[in-house]
Amino acid sequence: MAHSPRVFFPESFLTVMREALPDSSAFDAFIAISQQPLRRSLRVNTLKISVADFLQRVAPYNWQLTPIPWCEEGFWITREDSDDLPLGSTAEHLSGLFYIQEASSMLPVSALFDAEPHPQRVMDVAAAPGSKTTQMAARMANQGAILANEYSASRVKVLHANLSRCGVSNTAMTHFDGRVFGPALPECFDAILLDAPCSGEGVVRKDADALRNWTPESTREIAATQCDLIDSAFHTLKPGGTLIYSTCTLNQTENQQVVAWLLARYPDAVEVQPLNGLFDGAEQALTAEGYLHVFPHIFDSEGFFVARLRKTASVEPMEKPGYKVGKLPFSPLSRKLSAEIAAAANQSGLHWDDSLTLWQRDKELWLFPAAIEPLLGRVRFSRIGLKLAETFPKGYRWQHEATVALARPTPENSFELSEDEAEEWYRGRDIYPQGEIPRNEVIVTWQQQPIGLAKKVGNRLKNNYPRDLVRDGKLFRA
Repeated sequence: MAHSPRVFFPESFLTVMREALPDSSAFDAFIAISQQPLRRSLRVNTLKISVADFLQRVAPYNWQLTPIPWCEEGFWITREDSDDLPLGSTAEHLSGLFYIQEASSMLPVSALFDAEPHPQRVMDVAAAPGSKTTQMAARMANQGAILANEYSASRVKVLHANLSRCGVSNTAMTHFDGRVFGPALPECFDAILLDAPCSGEGVVRKDADALRNWTPESTREIAATQCDLIDSAFHTLKPGGTLIYSTCTLNQTENQQVVAWLLARYPDAVEVQPLNGLFDGAEQALTAEGYLHVFPHIFDSEGFFVARLRKTASVEPMEKPGYKVGKLPFSPLSRKLSAEIAAAANQSGLHWDDSLTLWQRDKELWLFPAAIEPLLGRVRFSRIGLKLAETFPKGYRWQHEATVALARPTPENSFELSEDEAEEWYRGRDIYPQGEIPRNEVIVTWQQQPIGLAKKVGNRLKNNYPRDLVRDGKLFRA
């Protein structure tokens, strides 16, 4: 076994990398950069703020922001001012203005939307923690629908928290092995992102022990699962649609060979869409087939692989699933009742358009993305759209996630917190404001961004920030 100063590399892995990088200077550059910590990067969430406004907002912090060539909302960040304050504890992160996302992981969504600028229905097969789902939602401006699937139960909650923080409303979540979708939802999606589970060779700069259990046998086992997943995803894609296959690993067994397997299996129904024109400099990572094989030393990033495929014809359907979906516990609301609820929500500053429709379960009101409705009853969802409200005899209790996604603050319906008050809000404490509260229920804002809804009780604003999101430790500034 070979030990480098920081990163653990098995000898057999180095053999594979020497074959992939026969030029010794490229191999040496790969080894050298693997010892260096990963550059931090973020993506501006354009569901909440424009890139120009974000740059203006953070200008006083002296963050050094370097544009990422393949994502116009993406920036590498160097911070001098407050490195002891986690980036995730800044006010702009808490209110969903940006997402902390590794630069090369922005590539798959850029490749997808370069081919499909306006997809109606998209699937993210392995979605948690949500970096690519939120990136897609922003590119879609919350229109259409995204089915965000996550196999790992422990990561579903994190996925939902990130969607909620970023104000995403067009997503339905499932919790399955990705192999079920080909049989269950044939030819239902305009575009599919399969960022496949992999051996993670590209993340050693973030995790020096990532390859501690690496063996050639384990990569072959993973590749067999990846073939199952890409086959299922391909069946789920409509003819004419785009499939992105990506991994954060470096070996050809899990990358080029998985795509080659699909091409050989459906030679008359799939074609490669080369990625040479995706951004200036893409040719540095381009393979002979037209894929991007990003080694960490090329762009000073994590390692990544991206292939873009187009389905040119239908293929023989997979065997139908044997499971029972069960009865959907929701029912759609009448047009009359929907209009009444929308009018009440508008009074509180919450607005939505026809891309979302109202459904009810017991005393709960939900907004479903209309584009997901044809799939209801065909697969079991763990969560659909936004929970809008709980109904009471005296009206509605609007939910936090709906406020973050749908609120349009005005001077008449909102209350802007001071920085100290905003910190108290994120810590779950009631606010005793100095200023005049315009009415009994207000959208609470900080930096003009909605961060919750609060009722006036006497001289205080009652905090209803969700308990599982409450923060402690240092916030906002170092």
